[in-house]
Amino acid sequence: MSGGESETDVLVSADWVEDHLEEFQSDDPEYRIVEVNSPESPDEDFPSRYDQGHIPGAIGLQWDEDLSDQDERDILKKEDFEELVGNRGIAADSTVVFYGNGWIANWFALFAYWEFKYYGHEDCRVLDGGKKYWVNEEYPMTDEVPDFPSQEYHARGPFESIRAYKDDVDKAIDSGLPMVDVRSPEEFSGEKIAPEGMRETAQRGGHIPGASNVPVAQVLNDDGTFKSADELRQLYADHDVDGEESVITYCRVGERSSIEWFALHELLGFDDVRNYDGSWTEWGNLVRAPIEKGSE
Repeated sequence: MSGGESETDVLVSADWVEDHLEEFQSDDPEYRIVEVNSPESPDEDFPSRYDQGHIPGAIGLQWDEDLSDQDERDILKKEDFEELVGNRGIAADSTVVFYGNGWIANWFALFAYWEFKYYGHEDCRVLDGGKKYWVNEEYPMTDEVPDFPSQEYHARGPFESIRAYKDDVDKAIDSGLPMVDVRSPEEFSGEKIAPEGMRETAQRGGHIPGASNVPVAQVLNDDGTFKSADELRQLYADHDVDGEESVITYCRVGERSSIEWFALHELLGFDDVRNYDGSWTEWGNLVRAPIEKGSE
């Protein structure tokens, strides 16, 4: 973890990944690495898309096509998740490292990490800094697409303790429990409903009553790596989030909020942290759901 040590080993460095490139390219499923992209990711100066170049051995997944249920606007059903993961050569006991592109480092990769944890995959890790850090530091790249043997995959989950639904948000509002809105200040205030160019949006702008605004960029360094554990604790303490109570994170569709769910739950070790993946796309479209506008 850049600037300090986290309380877990879920965050791995680019050097660590480079040291394991041989294992990531092996048919043996002990180690797998996954690049997660989204059609909403920018066309940047570096090879942001999987087909433009990726870490040797990396499996390519699209957030919207592979990890989402297109009909229900939801994450994959358990059986679909098992089929996807097994067909890509990932076993239940694989060490799986996620990384991705986007305006924010690992934007959709952390959503994939959260979805894997929701279905009970034990050994999940994240490349600190994501693809942009890997490319900028001139680590190895390839355009070869791996074809790994399929695995029989059986998910242990779902584990609902890391996921929030509308009813959980209602209870948090009534109880005054902390909620962390990770969107930009303009989205939080209601000035904007979604970042420019985003397809999925809501009818109304604003935020959930009682939520604090901790924009996701504040948990990252300039190079996309996570800030130190001490810095993160202080950042959240400034918003009265100290891990003593249940915490809900949310954004627009649950992807940016998975980054701060990861920071709170996985890096800081806060026990009860839930990602509200319905997020503002659900809440901002609900009839009679209360909202607030303006800054904190």
